[in-house]
Amino acid sequence: MVASAVYLYLNPQLPPVQALREANLQMPLRVYANKGELIGVFGEKFRTPLRMDEVPEQFVNAILAAEDDRFLKHRGVDIAGLLRAAFELLKSGEIQTGGSTITMQVARNFFLSSEQTFLRKFNEILLALKIERLLSKNEILELYINKIYLGKRAYGVAAASAIYYGKDIDELNIAQLAMIAGLPKAPSSFNPVTNPDRARTRRNWILGRMYKLGFIDEETFTLAREEPVTADYYGPMLELDAGYAAEMARAFAVARFGEEVYAQGMKVITTIDSSLQRSAEKAVVEGLQEYGERHGYRGPERRLGKISAAEAIKELKNIPQLRGTEPLMIQKFEAPEGEGDTLVQKFLAMDATGNSTLLEWRAASNPIARYIDENRRDPAVTDLSGLLAPGDVVRVQLHENNVAHITQIPEASASLIALQPFNGAIQAVVGGYDFESSKFNRATQAYRQPGSNFKPFIYAAAFEKGYTAASVINDAPIVFNDAQLETDWRPENASGKFYGPTTLRRALYLSRNLVSVRLLREMGIDEAIDYLERFKLSAGKFPRDLSLALGSYTVTPLEVASLYASIANGGYRVEPFIVSEIRDREDKLLYRANPALACDRCADQQAETLENDNSQNSQAQNNNTALASEDSNSEVEIEVEPEPLAPRYAERVIDERVAFILDSILQEVVQRGTGARANALGRTDLAGKTGTTNGPTDAWFSGYHPQLVATTWLGFDDNRLLGKREFGGSAALPMWMKFMREALRDMPVAVRNQPEGLVAVKIDRLTGLAPTASTTQTLFEKFREENAPEIGTGEEMLHSNVQVELHEELF
Repeated sequence: MVASAVYLYLNPQLPPVQALREANLQMPLRVYANKGELIGVFGEKFRTPLRMDEVPEQFVNAILAAEDDRFLKHRGVDIAGLLRAAFELLKSGEIQTGGSTITMQVARNFFLSSEQTFLRKFNEILLALKIERLLSKNEILELYINKIYLGKRAYGVAAASAIYYGKDIDELNIAQLAMIAGLPKAPSSFNPVTNPDRARTRRNWILGRMYKLGFIDEETFTLAREEPVTADYYGPMLELDAGYAAEMARAFAVARFGEEVYAQGMKVITTIDSSLQRSAEKAVVEGLQEYGERHGYRGPERRLGKISAAEAIKELKNIPQLRGTEPLMIQKFEAPEGEGDTLVQKFLAMDATGNSTLLEWRAASNPIARYIDENRRDPAVTDLSGLLAPGDVVRVQLHENNVAHITQIPEASASLIALQPFNGAIQAVVGGYDFESSKFNRATQAYRQPGSNFKPFIYAAAFEKGYTAASVINDAPIVFNDAQLETDWRPENASGKFYGPTTLRRALYLSRNLVSVRLLREMGIDEAIDYLERFKLSAGKFPRDLSLALGSYTVTPLEVASLYASIANGGYRVEPFIVSEIRDREDKLLYRANPALACDRCADQQAETLENDNSQNSQAQNNNTALASEDSNSEVEIEVEPEPLAPRYAERVIDERVAFILDSILQEVVQRGTGARANALGRTDLAGKTGTTNGPTDAWFSGYHPQLVATTWLGFDDNRLLGKREFGGSAALPMWMKFMREALRDMPVAVRNQPEGLVAVKIDRLTGLAPTASTTQTLFEKFREENAPEIGTGEEMLHSNVQVELHEELF
């Protein structure tokens, strides 16, 4: 009668267990590269739901042995277990164990709180009985193994396998499966990372239960019990190092769908190409390491002095391993052997596990010189003990035969961003040396002066106004008086020299500063700014002074890459984007990018499309979803999959003939100008421009193949000087080359099609005049038809609008 009364009282208040059939487990936001590689997981709960046929049989046995060995026999409630719990309560006066079956735990995890009260226990029992009538044993187990909390933000066994072992669940051995099976009872107390001894005791108890229940034989039990605790914290299992890209995609998803994306299992597919991303990461890391080696070794990462092994291990565990480097504490040095290229020295060093290894340093491949300042360093050492001491922590790259390459974490920063010039899809992005160390994305968030990297767009404005690549400007000293400046401004070329009358082609590919300043002065600052505003850069108003010619306006590397894309694609402004699709947990489409395409044969469609694409794109891409929380267990409502969007066409910002002429000049930058180092790539279809700012504080290179644009930057976050021998061509270009060498490995040489409306005229390459008997270098220069010169004699200037300033002191 009492039981009936309790049932009649509680039953109407119980939640409907039918909701379990449609339960939406809280799942994190996952971000993928364009071919499906996982690059990011975001959310409070890491979970990867599994079907029962994906769960190893021995894990099921381990769970049953640990939690409920009579699960397959009872109907949701184990009377023996409840009686045992009641006996413990009477004996101790406290609730020691709850006697909960797996079914009762499912009821509690989905519908109830975890407080230990009699009322909750009665509700748990009644819900378990209902669940057993509704669901099969396999369905109940599937809910359980995907729902349970297993520590370190891991929910479900698949997440726990990745978090603790860095593997899929079907790759674990019996000892590791038993370790995970021991976590539901107390995820903190039995955690193998924070409490390995207690975790081992719990694991071995479960193995004993499995042996007693006949799930494993004696040999397996004995061997598994002796297994060491191999768990560590691995975090989510990512397939590609692309933290900056993943963060950009996360921010986009949150901006579009709100904070609930972290729990609804959405999948964000990015435009990132995994092969290009790996090449970009490698290029930036190596570029920063090479810059550091050029300027010298700053010393050990830490000086621990004379401390115990236990203290040293504790210190080393707090120092992260970064980019294939490992922190080691030096214990002792042996005497150097050999000299010159054969100089080697062995030293004993300890790692974070307490293991000591005798390592070999080779001076020829790893020269180490002490850093003095950005322009000076000491001679390379011949004995490490003169620079380092026992107790010092050094960062090492370990190679075969215990060869150690001693390196350091860079203090400088760098970035690389690459995109497709015809639609703006970002193919690779690296915003710094290591994302976990610094999440500031220098490729998209750092506003820096681009220096000469900006010059091509000053020249583009001039060419559209009527100047030509053969126009001549005098490369001569010039002084500007400005009341707002403390001293007169005297711009100089990087070489400190002056070269007299120079064609604009030659001035650009050799990056002559004075020609650029004079060109902007002749053209007019207002004219140039009116032209530059069509690129819609984000740093606000342009400076209304001649420093604009030398790149004083601040931009992000992403903006610079998009500027160069407009030359590579024939004159169109593309909008960079990184998210191509967003799908829900059921793979239904929620969002699809519809980038504006650079299309030089779409002029008729372009005007109509540009007029109506904003309203259509807004309507289609705002197909939001009514997101349900895990607690509500309601179905996620998805609107109808968006209809395919009409093509959008990019706005033309550079005359196609001007873009072609600029492209031909930027090819000369790579062939014979400030970027000539890139000739080492052995290609004839590359173009680009170096950039270096005053100090220098910033080094740039932006360049492209017709199918891929990339911008590299190197500098200090606090604007420290890079060193007087550092330029765009020495600091940034090598990173670009490393990236492009891999990116273009299997890409055929591209041929650029010349647009209509251009004519070729033979001129003297150096003077821009008609060739004479004394001409040594000629060039068929390209002109827009309306600007083509009528060459009479060699004394005529090719551009009648430009007067050459001849300074007496130069001649």
